[in-house]
Amino acid sequence: MARLKPGAVVVVTGAGGGIGRATAAAFAQRGARLVLGDLREVAVREAGRTIVERTGAAVVAMACDVRRDGDVERLVGAAFERFGRVDVMVNNAGTGYYARVEDTSVEDFRELWETNVLGVHRGIAAVVPVMRAQSEGHIVIVGSVNGRQSWPFHGAYSATKFALTGLTQSLRMELAGSGVTASLILPVNVRTGFFDAAKVATAGYVPQPLGATTSAASVARRIVRSVDRPSPEIDTVGAMRLAFVLGGAFPWLADAVGKRWYRRWSPRMHPKGVYEDSASPNSGRASAKD
Repeated sequence: MARLKPGAVVVVTGAGGGIGRATAAAFAQRGARLVLGDLREVAVREAGRTIVERTGAAVVAMACDVRRDGDVERLVGAAFERFGRVDVMVNNAGTGYYARVEDTSVEDFRELWETNVLGVHRGIAAVVPVMRAQSEGHIVIVGSVNGRQSWPFHGAYSATKFALTGLTQSLRMELAGSGVTASLILPVNVRTGFFDAAKVATAGYVPQPLGATTSAASVARRIVRSVDRPSPEIDTVGAMRLAFVLGGAFPWLADAVGKRWYRRWSPRMHPKGVYEDSASPNSGRASAKD
């Protein structure tokens, strides 16, 4: 797909807020027709109404839990039934989780994997046959810089994002010659409610950005641009490319920085992750990617 065509049909998961909502708005500004899904039905319908009021775009908004095969299939099916095609699929829905590896329960890890990895796979599996039949289309996977480099308290979350990196690499190769392309987007420290909504399973740790922050709108612009100029991987912060080169050349450097970060938090925790004071860890859930 060389460029975003007027009237292109775009499906976005996790569109009730954050990057998903900003991405839907950015595509609407370019004249796209939208099918939006989110676990939070009220939020995604409100997002759809706002986009219609501001842009006049054709929008379908519906509840979609990416942990359920049927929900994702219905979302893609709604796009095809209403508009007859799907030009862009943005797999954005995800959830945050912060804990030491030793504090991560199997149940938490499984639930995280269901949303962040299998949820994306469900979107890909549902849309690829449609796009192959059209001989064109573009698939966006919203990953994370944590899919290239992990940090303390990010082990399980990073594992899901590393999985998306591998999944996308294989997908791109398998789509060769089909007219369908795929891009992995690597956001970093996006200013949304992601950190506040993420679950924390290690008492004493408070999620916060590691370094500079970016806006959801800036990430959305990169996602739209990936349709115009498909690239295998897109860093939303250019400086991260240099950081990854340095990290690859000098792996001890990332380890040193990560260990220093961990030592900053260690005094706040007992060996088994129990608070030394009376504060309570965040236990919320996020339904849309940062």
